[in-house]
Amino acid sequence: MGLPRYELFIDGRYRPASDGGTIPAIDPSTGEAFAQIAWATLEDAEEAVRAARRAFDAGPWPKMNPEQRADLLEALARKIGEERFKTFVELEVRDAGSTYKKAKEDVYLSARALQVFARLARRFPFERELEDVSRPGVSRNYLRYEPVGVVAAITPWNFPLKMAVWKLGPALAAGCTVVLKPAPEASLSPLLLGELLQEIGLPPGVVNILTGDAEVGQYLVRHPLVDKISFTGSTEVGRLVMEGAAATMKRLTLECGGKSANILLEDADWEQAIDGAIYAMYYHAGQCCEAGSRLLVPRSRYEEVLVRLLERLREVRLGDPRDRDTDMGPVVSEAQFRRVLDYIALGQQEGARLLCGGRALDRPGYFIEPTVFVDVRPEMRIAQEEIFGPVLVVIPYDTIEEAIQIANGTPYGLAAAVWSQNRERAMEVARQLRAGTVWINEYHLLTEKAPFGGYKQSGLGREFGEDGLKAFLEAKHIYVDELGSRSKKPWYDTVIRPAQRPEPESERAS
Repeated sequence: MGLPRYELFIDGRYRPASDGGTIPAIDPSTGEAFAQIAWATLEDAEEAVRAARRAFDAGPWPKMNPEQRADLLEALARKIGEERFKTFVELEVRDAGSTYKKAKEDVYLSARALQVFARLARRFPFERELEDVSRPGVSRNYLRYEPVGVVAAITPWNFPLKMAVWKLGPALAAGCTVVLKPAPEASLSPLLLGELLQEIGLPPGVVNILTGDAEVGQYLVRHPLVDKISFTGSTEVGRLVMEGAAATMKRLTLECGGKSANILLEDADWEQAIDGAIYAMYYHAGQCCEAGSRLLVPRSRYEEVLVRLLERLREVRLGDPRDRDTDMGPVVSEAQFRRVLDYIALGQQEGARLLCGGRALDRPGYFIEPTVFVDVRPEMRIAQEEIFGPVLVVIPYDTIEEAIQIANGTPYGLAAAVWSQNRERAMEVARQLRAGTVWINEYHLLTEKAPFGGYKQSGLGREFGEDGLKAFLEAKHIYVDELGSRSKKPWYDTVIRPAQRPEPESERAS
């Protein structure tokens, strides 16, 4: 018997790629194939876009009452969070290398996110009167929000299900139709969503899901029938997305790379802060865009922090993600494995010193030890560039002003954190950090109710909350005249003089 096959989901049904092509799904904990994935061609991408366009232009979805769309989002949430919970957890572990603990959390949070987006759809004012603009007897003014149209949603491999839901939820709540392209390294959870969408009765063409290469992604980005791109991935690819979307001035939401600073102040709770720093960096083997990959420590506590950090890292259990006691699993693919090891070699070439880690495990799969660099200068590439693996750089500072300067001294601005027992002091530092999310005495915790996104080269726009919903909407102002009489209009004698166009008897009488 062959490997299980996952097919493309286009216009409400599953089907193979037009040329029958497939690629293997690789388990990163073994390096072995365990499934086959349909590999979309440009012809398949074209069909997906046209299906989404028909569903938007002629289908019922964008015209539905928001409550009806919310009902379907809630039905999808129940499918994920209840009926198929175990299946999705198993897929996330095997396909993305997520630990069992992380996978359970991701599936639960995916279902919760859909419930949040459904509630947002129910309460958002899609049309309202602008009372401060309207003047009785002069005009009524209305603000109306309408779906932007066809969305190409391109998601990464680190959180396959959660990222797909974070794109689909607000897009569907807004009334858009979607072509979802998950990353080929981990796409099984998104592909399985098609089955659930069939079960809840989503109209055909509203969501289309295909796995393909960068050429397929660029095809979607440049397609004239696509109205918006919602992309999560590296800053390098984000720039290409911007270039491709420019020709047709597509709406863009880009959530890109990060090199987030995690700042420990002198008065931090050190035990909590060091544990928090480990969580900030090594959660999902450092494969998080907002990972706290730069740890900034007061010089007076530097050696003390290094000793305690090393002690705690020895307790991190690296191994099989299926084992419920595992804390950290593999990186997602051989390519990412090589990239991370290359950065570790680069750090040593730059003169940084390995405190611990830096090696691959001598076993099948893509396992890299939790790695810490010290003697790091802020301008080093390992302190400036996103590695996306379990590599932490520890940088000392002498003053808070210097810490803020170092924190802000990269091209990125996605996230940051401050650890202090003085809330006002921590808030003062947080206000000066150029980052879209700043945690105080915490890390990684996001909520779908608050905006998420980056400053500088960490992206454009925001996801989550009303800001995230509005990213899938166009704002329309409707002006309704109440003056009635032509002679009362402010433009009456501006272009057409009354002598040239006499006012009718009926208007004079009124």
